[in-house]
Amino acid sequence: MSTATKPKHIGRNISRIRELRGMKQEALAAAIGVSQQSVSNIEGSETVDEEKLNSIAEALGVSAEAIKNYSDETVLNNIQNNYEGSVINSGPTVNHNCTFNPLDKVVELYERLVQAEKEKNEYLEKLLKEK
Repeated sequence: MSTATKPKHIGRNISRIRELRGMKQEALAAAIGVSQQSVSNIEGSETVDEEKLNSIAEALGVSAEAIKNYSDETVLNNIQNNYEGSVINSGPTVNHNCTFNPLDKVVELYERLVQAEKEKNEYLEKLLKEK
């Protein structure tokens, strides 16, 4: 049995990071000065030359090492740990639940507006009676 590890697919890593950044192939292509088809070909390649990898890394706002060592599992673990850490650990508590009913607030606002209109009408009627 072979214990050799399969080399990382650099093109796939570039594609994943680009997608996480919300960048389209066309935008990356413009940033590195190639065509969209070239970016597609790069993302389909297992290896990318160092110079091109460095320019892609700069355009994506990451290091070339980050592209080489990228893994979906690490990203998911990082997101999960940051979310759970903000909820579990001491420090600022993240409250994702609404503490009031928004409809109650709307009703309260309309009741105050109606009351203000009633008071305005009473004042205007008082002014008319005085004349």
